[in-house]
Amino acid sequence: MRGLGTHFPAIPDRWGLVSTQRPDFPTVLRLSKLADYAVVLLARLGQDGALHTAPALATATGIAEPTVAKVLRILSQGGLVEAQRGARGGHRLIRPTCAIPLADVIIAMDGPIALTACVDGATGGCESEGHCPVRGRWDPVNQAVHAALSAVTIADLSRPSCSELHRRAPVSPAAHLAAE
Repeated sequence: MRGLGTHFPAIPDRWGLVSTQRPDFPTVLRLSKLADYAVVLLARLGQDGALHTAPALATATGIAEPTVAKVLRILSQGGLVEAQRGARGGHRLIRPTCAIPLADVIIAMDGPIALTACVDGATGGCESEGHCPVRGRWDPVNQAVHAALSAVTIADLSRPSCSELHRRAPVSPAAHLAAE
């Protein structure tokens, strides 16, 4: 058995972020795949503000078209995108990406943010609630997580990272002067 101080290999996720999570322990707090796809689709929709069809979004993002259609339907019901029917139809954002907090996306896709079954006074979610020594103590933690997710927008997630900026080809001084 490994000790608590053991270093675990860095595991980059799809965004290039590194996790030091133990590979033999399951993740406890994780976005659903549909919420992840929703973020990707919202970021893509926010790039130009135009109407986008589900097939075009599927091609642009690499997400299967039936999944794109399902996510767009849920986002539409959640008031984050609107659909326009017809030959020139498609989907577009209702508000700009800088006005769409990550918490809104998670709530639209997965329901209320709740770390445990007994958050915010909910009852009946746990067989131990009658004698639980931490009953009600998760509320401040849940509120902090909700506040953190509300402070990050789709625009924040869409911005290029520092590593992406450094990977771009450098601009020559002559090209920079010509652009001015």
